[in-house]
Amino acid sequence: MQSRSPFPPGGAATTSGSASFEADVAVPVSVLNRAIGTMLERSFPLVWVAGEVSNFTRAASGHWYFSIKDAQAQMRCVMFRGRAQYAEFTPREGDKIEVRALVTMYEPRGELQLNVEAVRRTGTGRLYEMFLRLKAQLEAEGLFAPERKRPLPTHPHAIGIVTSLQAAALRDVLTTLSRRAPHIPVIVYPAPVQGAGAGEKLAAMVATANARREVDVLIVCRGGGSIEDLWSFNEEGLARAIASSELPIVSGVGHETDFTIADFAADVRAPTPTGAAELVSPQRTMLLRELDHRTAALARGFGRHMERRAQQLDWLARRLVSPAERLRRQRVHLQQLQARLASAGARPLRDAQARFALVRLRWQRWRPDLTAARSSVVGLGRRLDAAFERQEERRASKVAALAARLDVLSPQRTLERGYAALIDAQTGRAVRSPATLKRDKRLTVHVAEGSADVTLKDVQSRLTDGF
Repeated sequence: MQSRSPFPPGGAATTSGSASFEADVAVPVSVLNRAIGTMLERSFPLVWVAGEVSNFTRAASGHWYFSIKDAQAQMRCVMFRGRAQYAEFTPREGDKIEVRALVTMYEPRGELQLNVEAVRRTGTGRLYEMFLRLKAQLEAEGLFAPERKRPLPTHPHAIGIVTSLQAAALRDVLTTLSRRAPHIPVIVYPAPVQGAGAGEKLAAMVATANARREVDVLIVCRGGGSIEDLWSFNEEGLARAIASSELPIVSGVGHETDFTIADFAADVRAPTPTGAAELVSPQRTMLLRELDHRTAALARGFGRHMERRAQQLDWLARRLVSPAERLRRQRVHLQQLQARLASAGARPLRDAQARFALVRLRWQRWRPDLTAARSSVVGLGRRLDAAFERQEERRASKVAALAARLDVLSPQRTLERGYAALIDAQTGRAVRSPATLKRDKRLTVHVAEGSADVTLKDVQSRLTDGF
């Protein structure tokens, strides 16, 4: 079905969120109220409004209707059952409260009202400032650093819960765990979640869970409420206990819009206690489905393995013989080996004897005749001695002839025949030419019986061709 525009023809919403209409066109009241409501919702964000409760009424449907006022004005409020059921307290006449609401219009009556999403007692502004200061301090110390966060176990053996035994959040968590993972045991560490000293007791339970080591993961949780109700989870002692825990911790405090210091210190923050239970528990249905898949895969693998083994068994069966036949074959084989061993032991001896006989025969054939050789050696010795004697005689005769020739050519023999040799005393050379003889020249004169040094007083030279 085609929808009609709430605005008459020619009318359109402006970019500022307001509506414009043609001046001469009548606008139905419902259309006008709807346009005003749309403009209010777009113009006013979600805001906290403080005032005093007046005319509070709880309808049979579970919705809350009341007014919030101060000394100068009042405003009608409505809080629907979906939000009201999570409120930690029910406002009463005269209570000072703060509501987190959206400005809307109840179109049938054209009445301005606040659509309340959360309610808290007055005074939470101071607590919120304390919350911000503590958060900044712990964050500066590194308690919220991502590298400090521990991973959650995939399949925990036991799950611990730190909360009050009377808390509705405990029932939600236990219901979720029994639905998702009924096989996992749950241990509850009871501690108050609201009131004086609750934060210290919660921190003590976290320390106790770490000391006992009974669980693999820990849930710290409670239901929603105002900032005062949740303040136990904003205490520094609990934050430090969570940060120093050796067990992984999931924080599930309040609703999705509620944040506490414990959420930042925990390893994982869940939007609700039920969400925390879902984070720490593997879903039984998924585990069973995965187990079925793995069982089927294991069965298929085992079947293929058995088929291969059966085929191998058939192959081995074909090779298998009876023990008696196997012994007979081994006996025959042993006899063959024995015969081969005996033959192998005798063959080298026979071969060695044959080789020895052949070598001895060859040795005897080539054995020398020592008598003839000895006679030949004696004869050769005699011939060698005679040859040495003749050679010595020839050499002696040759030396004598050379000595005679040398004696004939000896300078001494020449001197003995009356000749003399003149030697220049300065150069030590023989004088061969008269031209070298000068007056007062010193000469050494060699004669047959000696030599004498003389000095020339007078020289008369003449050249001749001989004596």
